[in-house]
Amino acid sequence: MTHSLAVLARRAAPALATAALLGAAAAPAAYAADAAPSASPKELPAGLYGSKDPQYDGVWRQSLALLAQDTMGVRPAASGIDWLTGQQCADGSFTGFRADPGKACDAKTMRDTNQTGAAVQALAALGGHDDTVKKAVKWLKSVQNEDGGWSSMPGSPSDANSTSVVIGALASVDEKPASVTAKKNGKSPYDALRAFQLGCDAKEGERGAFAFQPKDGKLAPNADATAAAALGALGKGFVVAPAGKDVDEPVEALACKDGKPGAKSSPERAASAASAYLVAQLDKNGQHLLSAMPGAEAQPDVGNTADAVVALAAGSHGAAAQKPLKWLEKNSADWAKQNGPAAYAQLVLAARAAGADPRSFGGTDLVAALNATGPKPAGSAAPSAGPEKDAKDSDSNGIPWWIIGVGLAFGAGIGFLISGRNKKKNEL
Repeated sequence: MTHSLAVLARRAAPALATAALLGAAAAPAAYAADAAPSASPKELPAGLYGSKDPQYDGVWRQSLALLAQDTMGVRPAASGIDWLTGQQCADGSFTGFRADPGKACDAKTMRDTNQTGAAVQALAALGGHDDTVKKAVKWLKSVQNEDGGWSSMPGSPSDANSTSVVIGALASVDEKPASVTAKKNGKSPYDALRAFQLGCDAKEGERGAFAFQPKDGKLAPNADATAAAALGALGKGFVVAPAGKDVDEPVEALACKDGKPGAKSSPERAASAASAYLVAQLDKNGQHLLSAMPGAEAQPDVGNTADAVVALAAGSHGAAAQKPLKWLEKNSADWAKQNGPAAYAQLVLAARAAGADPRSFGGTDLVAALNATGPKPAGSAAPSAGPEKDAKDSDSNGIPWWIIGVGLAFGAGIGFLISGRNKKKNEL
């Protein structure tokens, strides 16, 4: 899943991270003047996960929470599922939050591919929501860019995180991402991702990494985008089959000879090269990834590290995922409490992907902690096999909605929205 970016970090920390990543970015022209999220609710809606303002990340955190519960064999409360399905616009899209679902979405509604992609993955896993899912997928296809990728906000340039979140959504409904192509030139999501990867002309230590987007025509390595793209290049979403520590396919760095690729690129090779970059960064930093606001010292990034664990597990690099997983066990508790349901969900999915027990993770039952952030579960069921896939949210008050929107594409905070799947970050 893929967004993280799906980023967004849809709460203060993620949103600020997104702002850092965006730097001097400006609101996309298609949305700057008219589109805007619903106003903050005076009271939180029944069925919503998390205790903080859902204005920017309601659908994202709800989707991640429901998906993680289903993956762990928890039957979510009907009110939680109903809240999510009720957020869909008539055209199939989702935004961060609709205060009045009874009021039709209009041209000012800020539609978001990351929120939509996350909702698709959750509702597809739960089952029984075929019409809702089909409409959402149809809308995602309708806003595909000509380069084969997606932006968090339709009409803006594609980015690696958003493209990967949508790839995960397509995979969750058994669509082959390679067959979903732009109308004019037939480019696929994998073509879009390939354009974000640093190649043999980059510095040796940066080869194989992914950029969030080009800046001034240049690519800069971004760890969160790399983790998201490694997952997307494998055609996987937020849920990946568990890879134990004994499953150890070696990562393969980008093969270069005389400054040129040594072999023809493929999505699988791109993912392996991305994983090699992640492993090198993890080893360098003490088994966690870093991020920083401009002018500030880099700090450990829990969400990005969790994304990296999932990406490594997805590539069958189970042994490589163990060290950052152990770091998460020791260092993620406070982060999860601060960032709420999406953060707990992200850790659940990371722990499960790497073969650990989310119900006993660093002294915390992540599943119980997640359940406590929303309506009481309806019961238990057989854990989802996954596709071949109170905590209080940080406040985002004062963060311009368009910054949040772009960030939501990534990190969640969620790693994808928080760390994100939702955000743009400067990597040091």
